[in-house]
Amino acid sequence: MPTRPTRELQTFPNPHPDRDYEILFDCPEFTCLCPLTGQPDFAHFRIRYVPGELCVELKSLKLYLWTYRDVGAFHEKVTGEILSDLVKLLSPRWLEIDAKWFVRGGITTYVRVRHRDPDWTGEPPPPRDPW
Repeated sequence: MPTRPTRELQTFPNPHPDRDYEILFDCPEFTCLCPLTGQPDFAHFRIRYVPGELCVELKSLKLYLWTYRDVGAFHEKVTGEILSDLVKLLSPRWLEIDAKWFVRGGITTYVRVRHRDPDWTGEPPPPRDPW
């Protein structure tokens, strides 16, 4: 296998740190395991952020998300943990993750988590209906 999952996220310098702009990643194939049954859980993630000095490198994000495939965790924990890891790595001006967890037992779960740098005076991107 040429690549393997890794928790090591990579960054590159923001090419336009002088302006606010939104980056959106659409990740429709997220998987992890239910911590109670061990069965797979599937989710569609949308990660939106206004970068500060750094941007996340896309392949490293893909390999990072892949590390969850064999991890048992509740939806809320996984979504919040990904936000925390990205905030720690990037120190973004603003970051939001929308997670749509696919039907399990007749219930679809949506989890939205946000971060805003308290020193940032800009406006967050307008809300989006992710689904």
